[in-house]
Amino acid sequence: MEINGSLTGIKVLDLSRLLPGPYCSMILADHGAEVISIEDQRFKGDGLFFDSLNRNKKHLSLNLKSEEGKRIFFSLAEDADVILEGFRPGVAERLGVDFKTIHSRFPRIVYCSISGYGQDSPWKAKAGHDVNYLSSAGILDLIGPKNGPPTIPGVQIGDIGGGSMNAVIGILLALLARNNTNKGQYVDISMTDGLLGFLSLPHFFNDNLGEKPQRSNNLLSHRYGCYNVYETADGTYMSVGAVENRFWKQLCELLDIDEYTDLQYVDEKQEEIISSLRRIFKSRAGGEWEAFFEDYDVCCTRVLSFEEIWKHPLFKERQMVVDWTGPDKTNTRMLGVAVKLSETPGSIRTSPASFGQHNQEILHTLGYSREQIEDFKVRKII
Repeated sequence: MEINGSLTGIKVLDLSRLLPGPYCSMILADHGAEVISIEDQRFKGDGLFFDSLNRNKKHLSLNLKSEEGKRIFFSLAEDADVILEGFRPGVAERLGVDFKTIHSRFPRIVYCSISGYGQDSPWKAKAGHDVNYLSSAGILDLIGPKNGPPTIPGVQIGDIGGGSMNAVIGILLALLARNNTNKGQYVDISMTDGLLGFLSLPHFFNDNLGEKPQRSNNLLSHRYGCYNVYETADGTYMSVGAVENRFWKQLCELLDIDEYTDLQYVDEKQEEIISSLRRIFKSRAGGEWEAFFEDYDVCCTRVLSFEEIWKHPLFKERQMVVDWTGPDKTNTRMLGVAVKLSETPGSIRTSPASFGQHNQEILHTLGYSREQIEDFKVRKII
């Protein structure tokens, strides 16, 4: 018997672009939702169409500034469950596809907006990207060398951690509530709001231990030898996360530095401890250290490169690295589905949709003829 995803039967119209919204709707699509991504043709050539995020989706190019384009959108909305948008606050209203307008016609729809600073924020009109949200949330100030400038992470923490993930949670909560109320609601996701949750531990340490968070000088950020990174003989790095003394004790025994076992959190000894560990880790290559620690609980792990993760057995076994063969027989590597469910597992079912790939298919289901569709193309409605 075929197993359906948890969201089979849920229809999502995704008006968002770039990363936060499309990543959110990809998660919904992976778990069975029917997702139609809707994007204006004028954005096709801007180089910011992230193909991999469009797996399991259909893609429709649509000009919402045209009356016919809006009619098509509202026809699609008639049986939709979720509408997702990532415009700057006020844009959806100007286009006539905002929550108030949608809710008045389709009160069961869950409507989610992802923005940088929130719909009712004093900064709602402020432009921004991931680095700006990290800065505004006080997180960027905690990343980087102790006596150097803040360092921009190599991944989009604000877009995905602050935006996409919270949008998925908000949408699912609203759908769950709809089961009881039969009403949709507005989900207002601020990426900056979402990032504040990442300050939970710094906030705890500040309030309970009186430790002001400082860049690369905290319990879990380079201050102590037991939670740090060390260069190896071949220029790779080992990460040590031996927070609990039982892990630290075993690490000290294995490295023949037992004298540091009881000095784990003695501030005056950290320079000496870290210097010793730097010297020790420099004596072997990363792969050698990885093999050395393999059978011990010491919370010591080699820092993998981007290319290495695609070949790593951990991610192969967990199906987090997937080789997908499309209809044209071309092979594409993809990231897998992170949320593992036993009864209704997520899955990759279709290749990433190309821009406007499903224009004809979607419009045909709405009753438009081939001639009408060709006319939409000429008039740049699709």
